[in-house]
Amino acid sequence: MKKTHFFLSVLALTLISSCQSIDEPVSEDLRKAEVHNKTVNVTNHDGRPFSTGSSSAAGKFIAGPGGSVLMQGFYWDVPAGGTWWDTVKSKLTDWSTAGIGAVWLPPASKAQNGAYSMGYDPTDYYDFGNFNQNGSVETRFGSRTELEALITKAHAENMQVYADIVINHNSGGQSEANPFTGTNTWTDFSGIASGKFKRSYNDFYKNSYGNNDEGAFGGFPDLCHANPYVQDWLWGRDDSVGKYYKNIMKFDGWRFDYVKGFGPWVVNSWNASVGGFSVGELWDSNVNTLEWWANNANSSVFDFAAYYKMDEAFDNGNLNVLNDDMMWKRNPYKAVTFVANHDTDIIYNKMLAYAYILTHEGYPTVFYRDYEEWLNKERLNNLIWIHNNKATGTTSILYTDNDEYIARRNGYNGNPGLVVYINTSSSWQERWVETNWSSQQIKDFTGHSGWYPTTQGDKWVKIQCPPNSYSIWSLNQ
Repeated sequence: MKKTHFFLSVLALTLISSCQSIDEPVSEDLRKAEVHNKTVNVTNHDGRPFSTGSSSAAGKFIAGPGGSVLMQGFYWDVPAGGTWWDTVKSKLTDWSTAGIGAVWLPPASKAQNGAYSMGYDPTDYYDFGNFNQNGSVETRFGSRTELEALITKAHAENMQVYADIVINHNSGGQSEANPFTGTNTWTDFSGIASGKFKRSYNDFYKNSYGNNDEGAFGGFPDLCHANPYVQDWLWGRDDSVGKYYKNIMKFDGWRFDYVKGFGPWVVNSWNASVGGFSVGELWDSNVNTLEWWANNANSSVFDFAAYYKMDEAFDNGNLNVLNDDMMWKRNPYKAVTFVANHDTDIIYNKMLAYAYILTHEGYPTVFYRDYEEWLNKERLNNLIWIHNNKATGTTSILYTDNDEYIARRNGYNGNPGLVVYINTSSSWQERWVETNWSSQQIKDFTGHSGWYPTTQGDKWVKIQCPPNSYSIWSLNQ
């Protein structure tokens, strides 16, 4: 759901390399004193990849040992005119080649504002641009035929497709007398063109089931999930919204909008009945709240705790906050990390933030405009490759201060893992760190440093990082 949209300047990334030579080895005591030996194992993640490829496809994309990456395939107010599904479809091959394993689409069904709506004011869940209602046949994004072609193409590329599901509220109903309010309410959805999931006043709060649930949004009629009729149409029956999206439209998973508006049991019930990947938009920076919701919903959740910590770290010169708790540290399998989305875009130093989420645990999301318009696509593709091929195992934070952060992924099942170095200062920095590797040559897979150091027998090595940038080190193989 659209809340507040921030306009940011485009971030320019200066690529810097170094031809400096490695210093002569120093004593173990000296280098350990230099690095402060701040090593903390923050999770028990075993490094197994996420499953993001369609099981029925034979496409070229295969998730690497680090898993894969999710693309948010839209932004707020994408061009109207019914062209967006074709736009996304035209990019799928390149995204798959880059290592992106899934795409999240905007709400796909007809909403109150028809051809002008971003879909967050849903009217008819079964109209994907094939019925003439709310002023148009097509949605803002295109026709049902074009949407189905997009999904088919994604599966041919072995990518999954996630639907944005808005089930807290509806819009576009007709006025009817409501005995529970003593007034007329816009809750008559008996005339929707698909003829499926017709609704009336008793399907919205307040009604015979009570006065309200966890939260309404924007003055829209608030769906009553306590009503068995609503449950049946959303996820229970064979042609329910969830099962229709999954079995007929062939969506593979769900991004649930505004989950603060209803109990986590709703998503839990949907997942149990329908299946597929799911992630909830619980806009809350409290990691305890995020973890509580994810556990009770049996779902992933967007890691807003990490999002706000990254803003403080990379934009406000305090990398020490990256020691704080985040959802990916609590449970990386239920944490979807992100740098920006269609609702909120507050991080300025975005490349550093992407270097963080694409080297750390969790399921990282790339925002369409960052990838296609605003940032350096070559650098993002490099980070995606590093994530898919090197970012495995548990995480150990090796060093932090106000403007330096170094962490190690400890590797898994023969994969060597990596060391990521982020530097927000205005000069090159160097540190001795303890790696996973003994007496082996390593390199910076970003190309920012020209060093090719060999680790010592006790696995220690000196690495470097350019100013306001990052370097990512692993075995030279």
